[in-house]
Amino acid sequence: MKKPGFKKKLLLCAAAALMIVLAVWTVWGNTALMVSRVTVKAPVKLRIAHISDLHNAQFGEGNGELLRLLTETEPDIIAVTGDLVDSRHTDTAAALEFIKGAVGIAPVYYVPGNHEARLADYGELKSGLEAAGAAVLEDRAVLYNDVNIIGLADPDFALSGNVPGESEAMARVKLSGLVDPGRYNILLSHRPELFEAYAASGIGLALTGHAHGGQFRLPFIGGLIAPGQGLFPKYDSGLYTEGGSHMAVSRGLGNSVIPIRFNNRPEILLIDLTE
Repeated sequence: MKKPGFKKKLLLCAAAALMIVLAVWTVWGNTALMVSRVTVKAPVKLRIAHISDLHNAQFGEGNGELLRLLTETEPDIIAVTGDLVDSRHTDTAAALEFIKGAVGIAPVYYVPGNHEARLADYGELKSGLEAAGAAVLEDRAVLYNDVNIIGLADPDFALSGNVPGESEAMARVKLSGLVDPGRYNILLSHRPELFEAYAASGIGLALTGHAHGGQFRLPFIGGLIAPGQGLFPKYDSGLYTEGGSHMAVSRGLGNSVIPIRFNNRPEILLIDLTE
């Protein structure tokens, strides 16, 4: 005959076991890198490895695991869309070590995010990136073969506060002088919430981050919260289309204010442009 309270003890043990499993799974999910793949129809053929929001995270010694996965993707170019460092615990040396490794894999194009905008010594990071061989694109465009690659500096470099519509208006003004109507235009920008401005400006493909995948990803719903978008963000992960424009949003790699992710593994977003 079972003793009184046996069922209660059994339920407590089951609950404790479930909590342990969830804790282990969450820890694993914050460190287990993955490659997510999307395909975009375009007038050019190009493979892009998209990195965002590293926030000084380390995946293996010297980010060796991250560099190994990048190598395996065999990209034509590597796009880094901001928050390479974290303004709260900045390690410039570690960030530059990663970029030096990435440049050895493929040409690297970089734009700064809001965390770089907060750095008092951003100039040191920028000089180090350029010395390592990365193309730092702050409100300028460069050609890769016949593709026009544009980079926008994060709005926080120029704006203080969050005035509705101000960032969108600034993006449209900047892009009007950078988009080449005779070429396919790829944009690197930290902010996905400005997609309407990118699409209206004639961008073929925008690469963005910032949303951290919504931080906590809920089944059948998606991300829970993202900076610049609030609860249940519209643009949190993957590929979006508006008219003839596409936007690929990386879930990113590291964490910042919220130190953990849930159901939201760090990723390299691999984009194949196919004719």
